[in-house]
Amino acid sequence: MNAVWTMDTIQGMRTFAAVAAHSSFTEGAKQIGISTKLASKYVGQLEDRLNAQLFNRTTRSVTLTDTGRSYYERCLSLLDQFDELEGLVQKRQTELAGRIRITAPTGFGSAELIHLLKPFQTEHPKVTIELHLSDHHASMVEEGYDLAIRFGALKDSNLVARKLTDMRIVCCVSPEYLAQHGTPHEPAALSTHNCLLQTTGNMIDNWAFKGSDGEYVVSVSGNFRTNSPRAVAHMAADGLGIGRIPLYTAQPFLDTGRLQLLFEAQEAISLGLYAAYPQNRHLTARIRALIDFLVKQLRGA
Repeated sequence: MNAVWTMDTIQGMRTFAAVAAHSSFTEGAKQIGISTKLASKYVGQLEDRLNAQLFNRTTRSVTLTDTGRSYYERCLSLLDQFDELEGLVQKRQTELAGRIRITAPTGFGSAELIHLLKPFQTEHPKVTIELHLSDHHASMVEEGYDLAIRFGALKDSNLVARKLTDMRIVCCVSPEYLAQHGTPHEPAALSTHNCLLQTTGNMIDNWAFKGSDGEYVVSVSGNFRTNSPRAVAHMAADGLGIGRIPLYTAQPFLDTGRLQLLFEAQEAISLGLYAAYPQNRHLTARIRALIDFLVKQLRGA
């Protein structure tokens, strides 16, 4: 009887976690392969067992209560540990399996990251990757992500981060623009050029460079602003102006000659790229393996 109670609890926790991740009984049920009606039943049984309301339900939305949010945070860790223990019991510890939900920036995720994930999944075919691309930082706990790929220093003190690599930030321009407007030989000359501004950084119109006396800043301006480094790359490649973007964004255009680098010797900034996860979350073998794999690939080890 006790074993049945335990398995019912685990099933209820799995259902609750899926519904919470999608803020929907329908989508949560679909994820774990049961009906919406059964998902509602399992969550109801779990709430009865806990004597607590985990969700606020309306006809239009399903949101976590404060109690539900706290339970969800701990629930994910317990489910991960149970899955790993089950794998050991079944002597499958050498074969990684299970789901990893990742959130990553749109530009990096749609370019570099997907190319890195392919060989990882080829090596571990039973690992399922769910990749969500967004330029807004998602709440990992509330939205149920296992891993976040992020640039720069972390502002969330509840996250643990492992550095994957440093990413160069480069100035780039098209040959056509230079032919029409001339080549700036020093960063100070940027004040007379049309600069394409990326609005997601801290120094939107003040670009930092290295000089013989240390770092200095050049004020820039231009007629195009965007929150997308990829948009800057395209506009620069089309000859609109000079852009300053991560190297991975510029690289495809550099490879084809549509863009070329400026001021390489005076680049002052690189952004740390990190894999982040909640500090109280147990890291499963599959997540640890993915982080190790990303470090190895990105650092060229």
